[in-house]
Amino acid sequence: MRISKQAWKSVLTVSLGVMMLAACSNATSVKHSESHESTTPSAAAEAPKPAETKKEISISAFDRGSVPTEEGSYESNRWTKWMNDNSPAIVKWIPVDRGQAQQKLSTLFASGSAPDLVWEYDRNYIAQLANQGAIQPIDSYIDQYSTTLKKYLEDHPQLKSAMTINGKMYAVTSERSIESIANNGMWIRQDWLDKLQLKAPTTVEELIEVAKKFKEEDPDGNGQKDTVPIVFNGNGVQVMRAFFFTNENQWYLEDGHMKFGRTLDRFTDSLAFQKSLFDQGLIDKEYITDSNFQHARQLWTTGKAGIYFGNWSMDNEIRDLKANVPDAKAAPLESVASKYGKNGLYQELPSNVLVAFNSNMDKDRIETAVHFLDWMLEKGWMQMKFGEENVHYKLVDGQVPQRLDADKYRQEVAYANEYAILSQWNTKPEWIPIMAAQDALSQEIALAKSKALEVALKNEYRRDIAFSPDLPEVSQLIATFAPIATQIEVKVVTGGNTLSPAEGMEQIRQEWKRLGGENVEKLAQEWYEKNKEFLIVKK
Repeated sequence: MRISKQAWKSVLTVSLGVMMLAACSNATSVKHSESHESTTPSAAAEAPKPAETKKEISISAFDRGSVPTEEGSYESNRWTKWMNDNSPAIVKWIPVDRGQAQQKLSTLFASGSAPDLVWEYDRNYIAQLANQGAIQPIDSYIDQYSTTLKKYLEDHPQLKSAMTINGKMYAVTSERSIESIANNGMWIRQDWLDKLQLKAPTTVEELIEVAKKFKEEDPDGNGQKDTVPIVFNGNGVQVMRAFFFTNENQWYLEDGHMKFGRTLDRFTDSLAFQKSLFDQGLIDKEYITDSNFQHARQLWTTGKAGIYFGNWSMDNEIRDLKANVPDAKAAPLESVASKYGKNGLYQELPSNVLVAFNSNMDKDRIETAVHFLDWMLEKGWMQMKFGEENVHYKLVDGQVPQRLDADKYRQEVAYANEYAILSQWNTKPEWIPIMAAQDALSQEIALAKSKALEVALKNEYRRDIAFSPDLPEVSQLIATFAPIATQIEVKVVTGGNTLSPAEGMEQIRQEWKRLGGENVEKLAQEWYEKNKEFLIVKK
């Protein structure tokens, strides 16, 4: 389950700022008004379907704010034009802010203006849409209209449980490459460790001691105690929870009983750890109001932070750090052990994004959408991930795309990953240096990334069941409970002596019980017993 990483801070957000996007078109046949000049030489040879005969569909896309101004927008750029020129459909991309994607998609569904295809990482959200009738079963459409995707799904039966809700296929997906199964990660300034003659921490206690040294012993050598030991992005709290084998939005099997992560004894320990870091000034105290984590990023990239809780892959953050502090050396840091042992940091399930069909789609658009998905899985994904061959990359040994210019890729291609909603890519750690640009800096970053990917997958992440209960009662309670629990947790961490972790945990459990948590646990247990054959975690 992947629930918004911003949720922990949601109570501090002033408003959700509901944004209504333009209604998607119901047109079935449109004339393509954009340039028909193909972006790649190979495109002409593929003899795409004439634009006049193509039908329009709309698809949601996460807006991560990563499209450079020179490239256009998520709705219109070189890759949207290339897809419209070369795929069997004209696609209208509907961007939704990544941090509030589910809220905005739900608003669009409520207003009848949701895109034809919507996708999410969170299976529970897709199940919620299915239970609401907002999306429709697609078994028969895949069987009737698909070729490539149909065969792919037959060849990958392990994906079936992710796509199946209430016994029917409500979404399609493809397998994640290992670099997207690895998710959270930690980085540490190896040059700071070397300067202070420290070893990389292996336990939460050692982590605290290293952080204290980073705070007190002037690791950046400017004669001032102005460094911040630990900063983090939206994954930071999840990283700290993982040390204690608990995730606030995940269900666990405790002696065979379904228990919600936010109510476990282990969760108390994670709160105490986080509070300890805050009270000792070992984490950036502005993180509470740093809603987009730009302050944390600035501390890291200007050389003022020593440990980064974030992702295993942080190319831009490391590249910007090296630009400001050329001698900086960022090294991946393995998860540290707590009294419960060593848990891996958060890792995704093998299934990739779940692509669902709006229940308002008519037969023509359904057929067009299936043909577009076939095309994306067979041909389109490569360009979305790597750009144009011999412009952005060249193939090494006929299989490994090697980036030709890191800055050009960053400017012109990186944002296009958003459109590869189905893909057959699966990398290997040793490919990362081959794929990267060959200049010295790119190679230094790539070698660190290659190691970081291995580190990120080295320790198994505890996930007792593949998916969380998709019952409306469970979703409704958690949606009500989450902001209340977050308020209590913020008070515990930042409130000094006003509320201890144990006292805060008692309040959290009281709220869980008051809202009907015991009944939801009973329903969750019944759901587990009924579905457990589909809930085995695939390794």
